[in-house]
Amino acid sequence: MKFLCLLPFLAAAQAAVVPAVDPKEHFHSAVPSAVGPQGKNVTINGVLTYVSLPKKKFDPTTAVLLLTDVFGLPSPDNLTYAPDYLNGDAIPMDGNLTTWIVNHGEAQTTPPLLAVVKALKARGIKQIAATGYCFGGTWLYITRLVQNNTVTVGTMAHPSFLNVPTDFDLMKAQSHVPVEINNAELDTGFTPAVALQTDAVMGDGQYPPGYFRRQFDGVAHGFAVRANASDPVQVAAKQGAFDTSLRWIQAHLKLAEAAVAYR
Repeated sequence: MKFLCLLPFLAAAQAAVVPAVDPKEHFHSAVPSAVGPQGKNVTINGVLTYVSLPKKKFDPTTAVLLLTDVFGLPSPDNLTYAPDYLNGDAIPMDGNLTTWIVNHGEAQTTPPLLAVVKALKARGIKQIAATGYCFGGTWLYITRLVQNNTVTVGTMAHPSFLNVPTDFDLMKAQSHVPVEINNAELDTGFTPAVALQTDAVMGDGQYPPGYFRRQFDGVAHGFAVRANASDPVQVAAKQGAFDTSLRWIQAHLKLAEAAVAYR
């Protein structure tokens, strides 16, 4: 693993659009049958949402919003408040991303996401930490939520569909939300080269609210969501991304105690 933030600008860097990664190129792993969801599906403001609350005492004014990758709520790896912003149409593991994405643009996915955010705030939640994976780290999702100051703190892992440096230039221009990125050495979308372009815009103190990026070597797109339990590199990377995101969230939320929990 390497910590690759606050790096100097690369003179040869040019704008890049981070492409989608085919479902077949994501890490996929069988989840042991003994492992089951710890939360439940409820409807919030008309949107099906997976909710998992801490078993111990917690701050009811703080919430973690999880924006899934394209595999949506059916994935057993989901945690905390996870809105079905895919409208019940998650892509199957062997699905065709080109045809699927036509019905999952901002016009279709923005309303359910913002409906849940609005409802959480109406319930008295004052701080929202948002974390997104792949599709969930892009467009109006973590990137837009941070750009528009809709959430308190943001983290994303192996994001796609970003325009670098445009999306981060906009973030710098109007946001006061700290943001953290976990990326993979072998990602064919948000590649290490694109990650360095992002650092050139956000690193070295250029983004006062706070920016950090951590690269995990030996893993590919999807590593922060699922891992092969028999591969110690994958397991360590997934756990490392979780720990890094959790520390970032805890550092940027006003908490009476470390009560933020993903499970």
